[in-house]
Amino acid sequence: MARKKTTTGELPEVSVSDDGEVRHLHLGTPWIQGSMRIDAPFDLELEYIQRMMAWLLFMEPASVGQRHAMQLGLGAGAITKFCHKKLRLCATAIELNPQVLAVCRAWFKLPPDGPKLRVVLADAAQEIRNPMWRGTVDALAVDLYDHEAAAPVLDSADFYADCRALLSEDGCMTVNLFGRSSSFAQSVEKMAAAFGEDALWAFKPTREGNTVVLAQRTPTRFKRGELAARCEDLHQRWGLPTAKWVRGFKPLAA
Repeated sequence: MARKKTTTGELPEVSVSDDGEVRHLHLGTPWIQGSMRIDAPFDLELEYIQRMMAWLLFMEPASVGQRHAMQLGLGAGAITKFCHKKLRLCATAIELNPQVLAVCRAWFKLPPDGPKLRVVLADAAQEIRNPMWRGTVDALAVDLYDHEAAAPVLDSADFYADCRALLSEDGCMTVNLFGRSSSFAQSVEKMAAAFGEDALWAFKPTREGNTVVLAQRTPTRFKRGELAARCEDLHQRWGLPTAKWVRGFKPLAA
């Protein structure tokens, strides 16, 4: 059932619905912009959101607590909450719509700002050019869609270059690409222009049509058997369902 609806100027209407044990966020349409299992609010419910955490494959587990994660587009706050509550690292989110933030706090268990959690209300394209962020982000999650969810709102080579500038030397960007297959190829081409082809990895699409692409600030490759071992470690440490990642996550460059 619908829980809350509100508008702010020309920004889309924000609404919340409950579907049994799962709560969903909507932006003026039936499209799901984020979800939360009501009895496990800090777990990652959606498969593509789980895959957005693939940057952990490239980090030493002992260093994770000292890392900085940034989310562009708050959605239902799943990534920010997981990073803050489960990974115990510094988490920042950039969100344009103040009502999305209000709904996340009221209905999706997003904690208040504190020493290791902050939400910045701003246009992501402008905010990421702030020099204070340059080189400070170890894990950048980009999930920027409007209420129609037809294509990424920010999807240019210049935007991805700005994203790369945010990253630390071993930092990673993960991007949710959803929409027509032709737009996927174009998005990947723009990421390659900013990061280089050798820096790009991708999952197979989910059943819902989300394809998560990962871009490394400094390209690396796994040794034989290393990806499987790291996937198992992530599952043991943080409960991420990584069994399918071993075969489904590969570098895009031949």
